[in-house]
Amino acid sequence: MKQGDVVVIKEGVKHWHGATKDSWFSHIAITKGTSEWLEKVTDEDYDKLGK
Repeated sequence: MKQGDVVVIKEGVKHWHGATKDSWFSHIAITKGTSEWLEKVTDEDYDKLGK
């Protein structure tokens, strides 16, 4: 993703709001409903990002 990109996630699609260790991430999320928090991302899975 690049600055200014707009991403639309359809209802019911599992996705993650976050960044890799060597980058930053800032966003605004607009939803008509409530959030459903899923499983915690493990350190092992997080360390695999960006590889």
